[in-house]
Amino acid sequence: MATGKINVSVENIFPLIKKFLYSDHEIFLRELVSNGTDATLKLKHLISIGEAKVEYGNPIIEVKVDREGKKIHIIDQGLGMTADEVEKYINQVAFSGAEEFLDKYKDSAKDSGIIGHFGLGFYSAFMVAEKVEIITKSYKDEPAAHWTCDGSPEFTLEPADKTSRGTEIILHIAEDSLEFLDDSKISGLLNKYNKFMPIPIKFGTRTETLPKPEDAPEDYVNETVETDNIINNPNPAWTKQPSELSDEDYKNFYRELYPMQFEEPLFHIHLNVDYPFNLTGILYFPKLGNDMQIQKDKIQLYQNQVYVTDNVEGIVPEFLTMLKGVIDSPDIPLNVSRSGLQADGAVKKISNYITRKVADKLKALFNENRADFEAKWNDIKIVLEYGMLSEEKFYEKAGAFVLYPTVDDTYFTLEELKEKLKENQTDKDGKLVVLYAGNKDAQHSYIEAAKDKGYEVLLLDSPIISHLIQKIENDNSGLTFVRVDSDHIDNLIKKEENTISKLSDDEKAALKTSLEAYIPKAYSVQLEAMDSQAAPFIITQPEFMRRMKEMSQTGGGGMFGMGNMPEMYNLVVNTNSDLASSILNTEDKTHQEHLVKQALDLAKLSQNLLKGEALTAFVKRSFEMIK
Repeated sequence: MATGKINVSVENIFPLIKKFLYSDHEIFLRELVSNGTDATLKLKHLISIGEAKVEYGNPIIEVKVDREGKKIHIIDQGLGMTADEVEKYINQVAFSGAEEFLDKYKDSAKDSGIIGHFGLGFYSAFMVAEKVEIITKSYKDEPAAHWTCDGSPEFTLEPADKTSRGTEIILHIAEDSLEFLDDSKISGLLNKYNKFMPIPIKFGTRTETLPKPEDAPEDYVNETVETDNIINNPNPAWTKQPSELSDEDYKNFYRELYPMQFEEPLFHIHLNVDYPFNLTGILYFPKLGNDMQIQKDKIQLYQNQVYVTDNVEGIVPEFLTMLKGVIDSPDIPLNVSRSGLQADGAVKKISNYITRKVADKLKALFNENRADFEAKWNDIKIVLEYGMLSEEKFYEKAGAFVLYPTVDDTYFTLEELKEKLKENQTDKDGKLVVLYAGNKDAQHSYIEAAKDKGYEVLLLDSPIISHLIQKIENDNSGLTFVRVDSDHIDNLIKKEENTISKLSDDEKAALKTSLEAYIPKAYSVQLEAMDSQAAPFIITQPEFMRRMKEMSQTGGGGMFGMGNMPEMYNLVVNTNSDLASSILNTEDKTHQEHLVKQALDLAKLSQNLLKGEALTAFVKRSFEMIK
């Protein structure tokens, strides 16, 4: 038996390991199972190139919990190690690596949860164990070895009587980590981190009922057998070629990833690239609707089928973090901080590739089945609109598939829209005016007024629409978006002909004075000569002010502090209406005030602005009028 001292200068490396990696104790299991997987895959490789003359068989990795003995066993049937290799890899490499890691990362290690991404996963065992044993037999014809270390730099190394190839690691669980002796805890961790690892992982057994034979008698009792409980799927969908998978396979994989998710995904995008970096994966568009506060962190990042994190910021462009699915890449440098990750050249390439791939897939779906794409539009638009705002490369491609729906559920691309509106909605200055509503019900009367003129009205109701139309206007000169309630329809698309006013300039001045005496300060009175059948009073909200306010409320854009500005409205008074003449010509001031306030309340009512006490008073007053 040999005893020795691990070659580290930091005497207290074990307490350091515990302390710095405290935030993520549970990953010890991921690391040790990953090591077992590596040892198995390396053996497979050596056999395939003729370097190892042994039978590969059907190796598995087994995890066993011994509650009584306070031990966890992790057993593989991989390469195994000779005593010399244990000396080299465990005593020299792992621990000198541990020391270097702690030196370099002791400030950031706690937050980044990145202990195991250094190929030094073995020493994470000491986060939960007071003593660790390794019993290992190499595929080479050499005796087995038994290594023991109790968390101090002393270790023992002696021959062992193990006859089967592979490695068994035994963790003697420390008093402060006894939770890891709970079967359901271990099964949960294996499910989280090792669900798709490429070698079958056994955790206990389960009872399986055998099918009933065809000629079985009535009272036949089905036979049961105990089988290995394999907790992982070693060949998940993303490791296969798209041509091997049906739509049903993709849906089944979605259910496997999100067992508690009851809604089907709208569609999927299979990523598969091997140059200039390796990346595979499947992204799913879930139903999103208009909610910007969607749970992010639903895309899982794997490295060679080992779960790493669900924080894919920097790797996946931000607008796509609302999607779900899996990305697997051995090329993502996980040993850098998040900010380092975003600056990393390889990562930027990956992010650009994903953006391009998603855009290409959306274009293909749009071209293959436009009706289906239109039907799904409202469930995906928030991601696409956000993508147009945040990723220039996506914006450039978006013209081919981003849609602009009308209030009547007709869908146009921007180019189709320009073509459709050109003849009817170009104003006298040659500007193409795109009318839109944010809410079909609230803006109903304005939409109807626009339709009476033969105009198309879009329905753009996502929370970031004001930012997006600002960007589209900047990139398309001669095009302007105007919300349908921001002015009287004749002012929204100014044509040459002007309606003649029945009132003289003096009469208009007198009318304005009378109106301003009773109209609150929040309303700016605007006299317009319109068709005598048009509404006498119309409340509008100036496009620029409202848009800036909306933009500052949803972050970015807009003027400083505009989100808190009081609402400002225009009151457009039709000077050709009978009501305008009545207000002007009445001698009775009380009656005049009554007419103005009643008309203002009616205009407010049509804009959904009459609420609370004012609404109660209006209803009471209206009932009195019809006695």
